[in-house]
Amino acid sequence: MSLETDIERMKMQELRLRFERFSAEQAWELGSRLRDAAVALNAGMAFEIQVAGLTLFAAVTDGATTGMQDWIRRKRNTVMRFGKSSYAVGRELDLAGTTLEARQGLALADYATHGGGFPIRLRGTGLIGSVVASGLPQRDDHNLVVEALASMLNVPRKDVALEE
Repeated sequence: MSLETDIERMKMQELRLRFERFSAEQAWELGSRLRDAAVALNAGMAFEIQVAGLTLFAAVTDGATTGMQDWIRRKRNTVMRFGKSSYAVGRELDLAGTTLEARQGLALADYATHGGGFPIRLRGTGLIGSVVASGLPQRDDHNLVVEALASMLNVPRKDVALEE
């Protein structure tokens, strides 16, 4: 799992995992898939789906901690600022040997380059919001979101999964 391979794969994920339209009902379905996956893993997690600044879904599972809400806020900020997954931003910075603070002057108190934040995009329109998970190791947070999106959009997991 080289940085270059991860970055290319995440670019492809962000191209494939797009919606024709996105409604509050779809946010509920996506969020429920994420929450159900966390329950199946017996993992304390927090989730948020936001579109145009409006929170359409937010949930936690048993074992979630208060710090997870701050991770969600920071990952969401990263997705909305850069228009890509928070994990992709982090991997690109790792490859460049730098940080958000050094490259962009952005405070780590407000932005996180860890896995779990993913853009919600409409085909032909662009970025409309974000889906964010927090509670697992960062690669697992990212993969959980990607797998839920792929399942909902009928994209085979093997077509979008990161290498193990």
